[in-house]
Amino acid sequence: MSGYILRENDPSIVLTADQVDRLVKNGDGDAALLYLLLMRADRGITEQELQSRLRWSQLRLNAAETGLQRLGLIQRPAETPPPAPAEERPVYSAQDLAALLEDDRSFRMLIPQVEEKLGRKLKTADLQVLAGLYDDLGMPADVIYLLVNHCITRSEERYGPGRRPTLRQIEKEGYYWARQGLFDQDSAARYLKTWRDKQQGQSAYMQVLGLGQRRPVASEEKYISDWMDKGFPPETVALAYDKTIFYKKQLAGTRRRRSSRATPESPPSRPRSRTSRIRTTPAWKNT
Repeated sequence: MSGYILRENDPSIVLTADQVDRLVKNGDGDAALLYLLLMRADRGITEQELQSRLRWSQLRLNAAETGLQRLGLIQRPAETPPPAPAEERPVYSAQDLAALLEDDRSFRMLIPQVEEKLGRKLKTADLQVLAGLYDDLGMPADVIYLLVNHCITRSEERYGPGRRPTLRQIEKEGYYWARQGLFDQDSAARYLKTWRDKQQGQSAYMQVLGLGQRRPVASEEKYISDWMDKGFPPETVALAYDKTIFYKKQLAGTRRRRSSRATPESPPSRPRSRTSRIRTTPAWKNT
């Protein structure tokens, strides 16, 4: 392969074998591209310049930078998380949408595929959401299609067959994907596999907690997902649950005993004498 590399007299960028190994093992194309651009810059470079040269959104740039931080290839102080979708979402006019549909073939082909999956015609507000994900966040059309299918699967599993998510729900999940750096099919596929594994493993946690075969509600799902992320198997959670119930019952018994000792005993009631129970005859009856 080395014979096919074109070598010119232009300035070179040198990467160590360790740096290349880290980037290749990570498998994040955005992180590798950003690192090459940072190495290419012979001076300090601003975020605005990076966004302009890479044609990325702020979220996509942040995700790539986070990936390089995890690899230990760059150092940067932690920043505040990106604002919520409602604050980030741009406003696309009818003219903007028409121009995007006319000029961008990938976006134009995405619309009928999404309409087919959702089973309805997209309105202007729906197109604005998709345009924000595609044009503003820089999420490729094939990744958006995976995102839509994932949201449909979640909606059907939670609410039953035939239930479809709204575009706002898809947008919210899309911003989460952007913060996780899911901008290509490989990273999205890895995320979806991890999500499916978690979904399949939730039933074991529900059983050891005595919650039956039903699907967990949102709060239960949050706890179970956190246990999985921290590496706690169902058996460990079951042991912790049993100990919690045991100590809770023990504490309740201790409180009852203390309460009974603190309450003064009432004196025993004296039986009434027999004479006190004899009723005297009124004087007016004897006359």
